[in-house]
Amino acid sequence: MAGERLWQRFLPRAADDTLVVLAGRLAPHPQWTADPAWTEILYVHELEPFSEEQARSLLTTTQVLPGLRERIMRFAGGNPLALSLAAAAGTASFGREESWAPSADILRPLLAGLIGEVPTAAHRRALEVAAQAYSTSEELLAAVLPEHDAHQLFTWLRDLPFMESTHRGLHPHDAARETLAADLRWRAPNAFETMRQRLAEEYLRLLREAPEEQVFTVTDELFHLFRDGRIVARTRTWRREDEVHDRPLHPDDLPVVLRMAEETEGPASAELVRYWAQRQPEAFSVYRLVTTGRIVAFTARLALPAPADPADLATDPVVAAAWEYTETAGPVRPGEHIGVSRFSVYPERYQVPSRVIDLSSSRAQAESARARGRAYGFAVWRDADAWAERVKGSLTDTAARPQVGEHSYGVFAVDWRRTPVETWLRHFITATAVPAPSGPSGLSRAAFDQAVREALAHWRDAHAFAACALTRSRLAADLADPAEELRALLRRAVDDLASDPRGVRAREALTASYFSGAPTQEAAARRLGLPYGTYRRHLRHGLDLLCEALWEQELHGPR
Repeated sequence: MAGERLWQRFLPRAADDTLVVLAGRLAPHPQWTADPAWTEILYVHELEPFSEEQARSLLTTTQVLPGLRERIMRFAGGNPLALSLAAAAGTASFGREESWAPSADILRPLLAGLIGEVPTAAHRRALEVAAQAYSTSEELLAAVLPEHDAHQLFTWLRDLPFMESTHRGLHPHDAARETLAADLRWRAPNAFETMRQRLAEEYLRLLREAPEEQVFTVTDELFHLFRDGRIVARTRTWRREDEVHDRPLHPDDLPVVLRMAEETEGPASAELVRYWAQRQPEAFSVYRLVTTGRIVAFTARLALPAPADPADLATDPVVAAAWEYTETAGPVRPGEHIGVSRFSVYPERYQVPSRVIDLSSSRAQAESARARGRAYGFAVWRDADAWAERVKGSLTDTAARPQVGEHSYGVFAVDWRRTPVETWLRHFITATAVPAPSGPSGLSRAAFDQAVREALAHWRDAHAFAACALTRSRLAADLADPAEELRALLRRAVDDLASDPRGVRAREALTASYFSGAPTQEAAARRLGLPYGTYRRHLRHGLDLLCEALWEQELHGPR
């Protein structure tokens, strides 16, 4: 009503030479920007976040300790209000530099200033999803909040002033995201972890079921979800300043790609780029800045079938070193192949964590998850010592240091036959879990629950099941054939849920999802004749009941 009076009464009566400046959280209604009477005199300007230089200058001027500035800038994301509140809190309230986090005194005004009023508990849950997910779609809301109206919640989120619409979905501005996440972690730490696990399970489901062209974004989202973990934080970044998108190599791109290779790695490496671009052009991706479209980087992820091609071995010392490693670690059988992330060339940020490496890594893991017969995955880095430290706990240093021109390269490996991709990804989840009491096998409750979910996901694949973490639990310690007997134990434990009337639906949902061969959760819901949201509630309830029952056995043995 106030807006109508402003536009219909006050502004039309203002003097011709009056300059009116209005500021607000929301942009003017489209009816005003489209009105011919206003288009020539109305100027709408969105205030951008502070640049890194401006943010650093503000913190320096307010005498924030140098060691705290980077942490505050990561939290604030250039938002002037967040930066000012953090600076005004005073260095005495920050505590130790390495453990700084925004206090409740900072979060409270930020929530009011950035977020505003939240209508209902359901809307708050939707905000909590957006705070943790890198991007939020209506489908994601429906999957993790099946008890709520996802369409209504998504529409509300979309209209929030701090929410940006991207090709993936909704992306909150950094300060809003970090404020919401920090508030939830402080206010309800268990709810924070529960939501994170729900999102993780949904991403892992999508990894198995999503269309091919969407799979790489799923791994990117999963890594972002656990971006504060020890391993992920060492290898990945989500800097918005160098946001890029990747596209397949086009013949017209090759001169730019070859020039980049020669400038960063030398003429010998450039010739290898030319060789592989002729042999496997589909393995190459070029990366363009979202802001300008300029090509800034390229990568290549090779797929090489066994037996090794003699021409490849004679031409590329790095590929030869990868094949040589397989001979000692476990030969690649006919019908299998290896994947080699052979090139990662971003001259402006050469082989340091960047969005180029993020996206290439996400594509590599997605390709490995979907590829049939992939025996090994290899990553190649010129600064071998630095990357050996970064990938510790996720990739094996083969110790090979092949020479190409003037430079040597480190070759790092993972055996996908011993560690299925989903198990490897779950390692990042358990590696970041908050320390909790562990069972006799050393598994924490969170890690144990993840192991149960992993085992269910691989129940129909005996080879993959044998590599699951659950086979290293106390449950399996005294079994003559751990893999096969654990499979039977899981089936019995699910059936036992039906002994309680409250567990009948849960048992049906688990059986349809993991034992009956339904290809997707949607298919399982149709098989049960249930709406998808109802099915998801029964499935989640079943997983909770099953994990609780098996944890009791892990702690105290079978009853």
